[in-house]
Amino acid sequence: MRGKTIGDQELALLQYIDEQGSPSVGEVASGYGEARGLARSTVLTMMERLRAKGYLQRQQQAGVYRYQPTRGQQSVVQGAIAQFVDNTLQGSVSPFVAYLSERQAVSDDELAELEALVAQLQSRRQES
Repeated sequence: MRGKTIGDQELALLQYIDEQGSPSVGEVASGYGEARGLARSTVLTMMERLRAKGYLQRQQQAGVYRYQPTRGQQSVVQGAIAQFVDNTLQGSVSPFVAYLSERQAVSDDELAELEALVAQLQSRRQES
């Protein structure tokens, strides 16, 4: 299921909220916003936009709204990647593969993940 588009800063904020459990706006403003020079009102606006887009939900506890992601980080990241490939790379992963081939620092673990992914894609293709 694809949600509305999510920007880089929204994605970082959503990941922060997910790591914190169920924080309030004040907790997010002090833990996330202050380090980035964001005012509490800016953090609140971002959180409410994420809620309007369906990425966050809130629940009132002891008079304070607590926010939680509506889906897992992996789902959100996959959606952001799909958005990037569709919109920026016009549906082609070739520019990304070219970038990786020119990148200096690809770890052995990352290379093993890529090789496993290619093997999985080839297997799926043969089954079709």
